[in-house]
Amino acid sequence: MTKSLETTDKRILNKIGAFAALFDGTFPGYKHPVLVMKTEEPGSKQKLAFQYNRVSSICYDMVNHLINDIVVMGATPLAVQDAIICGKLEKEVVTQIVNSISEACREQDCVLTGGETSEQPGIIEPGIYILTASIVGVVEKSKVIDGSKIRKGDLVLAVASNGPHTNGYSLIRALMVQKPEITEIRVGDETFLDAILKPHKCYYKSFRELFDLAELHGIAHITGGGIEGNLNRILQEDMDAIIDLDQIRVLPVFKLIRKMGNVEDADMLRTFNMGVGMTIVAKETGIEKIRKHLLDKGCNSYVIGEIAKGEKKVVYQRK
Repeated sequence: MTKSLETTDKRILNKIGAFAALFDGTFPGYKHPVLVMKTEEPGSKQKLAFQYNRVSSICYDMVNHLINDIVVMGATPLAVQDAIICGKLEKEVVTQIVNSISEACREQDCVLTGGETSEQPGIIEPGIYILTASIVGVVEKSKVIDGSKIRKGDLVLAVASNGPHTNGYSLIRALMVQKPEITEIRVGDETFLDAILKPHKCYYKSFRELFDLAELHGIAHITGGGIEGNLNRILQEDMDAIIDLDQIRVLPVFKLIRKMGNVEDADMLRTFNMGVGMTIVAKETGIEKIRKHLLDKGCNSYVIGEIAKGEKKVVYQRK
């Protein structure tokens, strides 16, 4: 684990084993740096990940989800702190967790600065691991992306997800209990099990060059609650987002869940991202520039709606 925490980042001022992490708070190039903070855990997906020996992937889920949540504000990720809570500490498992969290951070140009491992016998059953982490990022105050620039006539761009990400797993687990054969059903070129345990896509490196684009007015990370429960969080009080459901490119894994679980469309939309990992709200004149940039970075995107006068709601329509 010590090796996983080694870094050449000169902003880390203390040695491994200190009581807390020291991070240099000077930010060259920033006139008024604002810290952006978030805590997250990967939900009940982690139960499946440990059950099917996908320990590394759930660590990527957690880190990537964290980073996406601060990316929507235009932030650059800096440092992550984790917590591993278990019934019985298994050195090999904990080492794999720490190594994977550290590697996931490095891939997104940030650093794991430390954390806590808590063994709680008698409270948590042996073999159960509960993961959580917190992140700190930074953004120039004048460049914070918070939706305040969203205006009537702006378009809503969907940026594709790679699967359920980290939401809807209570429903997925219940479906797997009811119909265990679903795990081996093919979804395209992979099994259902592989499709649902694919790590949450991280959008930071694809989005960061867009942060200074004047036409970009808002970004929403589509997690639990779906488009309706997340896009509304960046809308102004007198604005609605009108979403054309016929334009959403629903991934095959969601079609299978809907069919096998006999899940109503409204419940699917409330529970899953349905293939939309992020939404970007932008002025119409900037849409093609954004789409081309994202495509060059390997992200598919397409228009699914527009902004209209309203009451801070997401309104679904079919044309």
